Amino acid sequence: MACLFKAMGRSVDMASRLLKLLNEEIPSPKVALHHKTPFQLLVATILSAQCTDERVNQVTRGLFAKYRTARDYAQADPSDLEKEIRSTGFYKAKTRSLIRCGQALIDRFDGQVPGTMDELVTLPGVGRKTANVILGNCFGAPAIVVDTHVKRVSQRLGLAKTDDPEKIEMALQRLLPKASWTRGSHQLLLHGRHVCRARAPQCHACRLYILCPWEGKRPA
Repeated sequence: MACLFKAMGRSVDMASRLLKLLNEEIPSPKVALHHKTPFQLLVATILSAQCTDERVNQVTRGLFAKYRTARDYAQADPSDLEKEIRSTGFYKAKTRSLIRCGQALIDRFDGQVPGTMDELVTLPGVGRKTANVILGNCFGAPAIVVDTHVKRVSQRLGLAKTDDPEKIEMALQRLLPKASWTRGSHQLLLHGRHVCRARAPQCHACRLYILCPWEGKRPA
């Protein structure tokens, strides 16, 4: 029992220090994908798979002017939609997902984006990552997004020892206060994107350096 309390104490202390440093580094985290509605963010997040946010924002600038509702996607001509999103990569698969997602929204949710995890993950092209993006940023629900950046940072900091995104999500849920899930995971994402990079980590500029046990970290 004593060991359990000590472990819990270390976890609380780690979470407190981690969030303090992330707040200093990234005081105002924002979703990089441009959107005005939950549906637009849903479309943009589906398009962001294996694509940069900058490219997605370039594409959605014109896409959202032509395809405004779930019905527009449900009734879209596949070849026309493919042309619009081609530069995001994997455009054929993404076109199928967008059309089927639009159809599912019309058939089961009256054309509106649902606000629960269980409902969101039933939509074509939507997994837990995409669902958490929507829940945390559009519905104000505590949600931890685990993308490639959050996965890398979590592993390097020793917060998770698995490659499974869902298990990493659960590990972060246990570590972070629920009220910090959305903000904290987004800060981890941005930290991974700009500082704790895959190939060239900026250890000399890392505010989390003191917490990092990663064997590959470079001299501060």
